[in-house]
Amino acid sequence: MRGHAVTEGRFRHRGAELAYEDAGEGPLVVHAHGGFVSRAVEDRMGLFDWTPVLDSGLRLVRYDARAHGRSTGDPVDTDYTYPSLADDLLGLLGHLGATRPAGAVGASMGCGTVLHAAVRAPGRFSRLVLLVPPTAWATRGAYARTCRASADAVERDGADAWIAARLGRPGPAVVADVPAFPPTPPERVLPSVLRGLAASDLPAPAALAALRRPALILAWADDPGHPLSTAEALADALPEADLHVSRTRADVGTWGRRIAEYLDPTRPRPAS
Repeated sequence: MRGHAVTEGRFRHRGAELAYEDAGEGPLVVHAHGGFVSRAVEDRMGLFDWTPVLDSGLRLVRYDARAHGRSTGDPVDTDYTYPSLADDLLGLLGHLGATRPAGAVGASMGCGTVLHAAVRAPGRFSRLVLLVPPTAWATRGAYARTCRASADAVERDGADAWIAARLGRPGPAVVADVPAFPPTPPERVLPSVLRGLAASDLPAPAALAALRRPALILAWADDPGHPLSTAEALADALPEADLHVSRTRADVGTWGRRIAEYLDPTRPRPAS
């Protein structure tokens, strides 16, 4: 976020200390990162350039999810389901004193977080940006079984073997140059994070059909954990959705600009 001052903050919510950073001035945008990473890891990955968002006159608040990065969390499985993480996001908006609808950006797990928060409290949000939606609905079962087996393995054998196997798997070709990083949740909490994700899914399509908020979906190709089938089904379910699919690393590099343009407060909103 070149050229923009960043303020660090913390707030307590449901027994955890959640860390966030606050930059820029203007209409509020909040960002929820993906599972196992953090704000700092996302920055090291270099996937998303937030500078265009701040340059466009928006205030951007990014936070570390419960037990991720610099936020704390307990080994309680239900704390890491998408609805529980959505409660943390709504708590952050309350802590920030947001009186007007905010823009929201969510990546993978953060996409689930944002959608559950928006379905629960649509009046708190203006526009949504959903990055690499996670596998959902018909394709979620296999992912859930893998998460539960991983949680058992971490408890039985420790985290090192699971982490080594995870870091050894190749990523999607479109982002093959992006390095993998160890998970940020501590080992004592990692099984609960895995089981919380296993118990999660995106909101039902019928609930999404009632969510009349403009949504930009940014997906990439050839990623089984974030299949295009989910992104396409999400675009069909949401009444005001635009879908863009990237097939090259260079096109992923345009996402910061696309996000800034979509969240521009002067952009006309489609009629409800």
